Amino acid sequence: MGSYLGITDEKIDALADYATSPLYSEEERLALEYADAMTITGRDVSDELFARLSEIYDEDALVELTATIAWENSSSKFNRAMRVSSQKLWKR
Repeated sequence: MGSYLGITDEKIDALADYATSPLYSEEERLALEYADAMTITGRDVSDELFARLSEIYDEDALVELTATIAWENSSSKFNRAMRVSSQKLWKR
């Protein structure tokens, strides 16, 4: 079935292997690597990663991507701390 945005189940299932999956474009892999670097405790966005991002995304897109990742991280941590359960907004 996939998502309402047209993302296939196969691509969603391959998310854990985004770095090597041929289902993801270079831009998608880079954005997901950035999200991992921003999200996973003990990791940081290296100068090298930021330089690669700057080669593909213009400043406005990079600000929007960063803000979206930061918002989702903040929202997730807030909801977990406040014991807010999933609202089941996304279903396969």
